[in-house]
Amino acid sequence: MNTRAIPQNPVDGGVVMPQVAVARFALGDVVRHRHFDFRGVIFDVDPVFANSDEWYEAIPEDIRPRKDQPFYHLLAENDDSSYVAYVSQQNLEADDSEEPIDHPAIDGMFDSYEAGRYRLKPGHRH
Repeated sequence: MNTRAIPQNPVDGGVVMPQVAVARFALGDVVRHRHFDFRGVIFDVDPVFANSDEWYEAIPEDIRPRKDQPFYHLLAENDDSSYVAYVSQQNLEADDSEEPIDHPAIDGMFDSYEAGRYRLKPGHRH
């Protein structure tokens, strides 16, 4: 009688694979930060945290996000300036203001703004 253990998932040889994070937002979506007063348009997504430990440790511990979730690169703006932000999924929500983002890099990456979303220029597709 063959008593060999059967792998749980024959494709991965029985190795338990980490849970795959699902991105709630897409490139071109306009979002706002849940805790800080800024909005932005998403131009890139990391499936999990992909920044430096120094950057991560600079976030106050009581509001530090988990690393095992999507992180978004934003062309961001607030009342004072425009900049690039890196934000966890748990700290973002959809922006339903229908107002465009005023950032100098928008025209270089996106070619239109319709129904609250930006459309990437064809040369910027992943």
